[in-house]
Amino acid sequence: MTETGDREHYGIDAPTVVRTLGAGGIALIVVGLIAGRIPAVAPLMPMLVGTGIGMTLGAAWMLVSSLWLKRIVMRHLLDTRRWQGDEQVLDIGSGRGLVAIGAARRVPRGMVHALDIWQQADLSGNTPAALLANGRAAGVAERLAVDTGDARRMPYPDATFDVVASMTAIHNIPDAAGRTTAIAEAWRVTRPGGQLLIFDIRHARTYAAQLRALGAEVRLTGPIVLWGPIGWRFSATKPG
Repeated sequence: MTETGDREHYGIDAPTVVRTLGAGGIALIVVGLIAGRIPAVAPLMPMLVGTGIGMTLGAAWMLVSSLWLKRIVMRHLLDTRRWQGDEQVLDIGSGRGLVAIGAARRVPRGMVHALDIWQQADLSGNTPAALLANGRAAGVAERLAVDTGDARRMPYPDATFDVVASMTAIHNIPDAAGRTTAIAEAWRVTRPGGQLLIFDIRHARTYAAQLRALGAEVRLTGPIVLWGPIGWRFSATKPG
């Protein structure tokens, strides 16, 4: 079975940013080309066109990252675990199910809980229905449970999961204290001997340091360029 099928659609990440970069970049190129024909403002042409090209390329890179590269990053993230096939898994900030479905493929005798607050500013078409549709297309819907909840106050008992995963979600929490709380919650719901698998941009090394302080054995990989900001991937094993 392949990791992702043609019938699964995992959306565009940060769609508003992509639209702003693309539309703004094209507008600046057009304005720059027009300015080049007007002597009074012609010196601005290189700056306007150059900035526009940069913005357009940024939008294109984000689209490539969303439609193709994030699937590769997901595979490498999940491949850092030696799966037994019966794990109980949590995916934090699951969106349309890229990581949750990838994990469900690896646990034919297990279960994956997909947790999100379903913000469409973070991912286009981000709804529980979209995740379940992808689960059905992948043939793993019976191994998916969709939950609505905040990563800072997760609705699970202590030590519930063998694997807790998250990919480019926790950075969306705007404050450092909130991100610290989310990592502490992920640690709380992980069983002794269990594993956290996280890829994120901007703050991943801070999460890894927090988990080391809690006693985790952490393996950090990166830097990884996806979307734009530098990202890092790590696995953290909880002493058992």
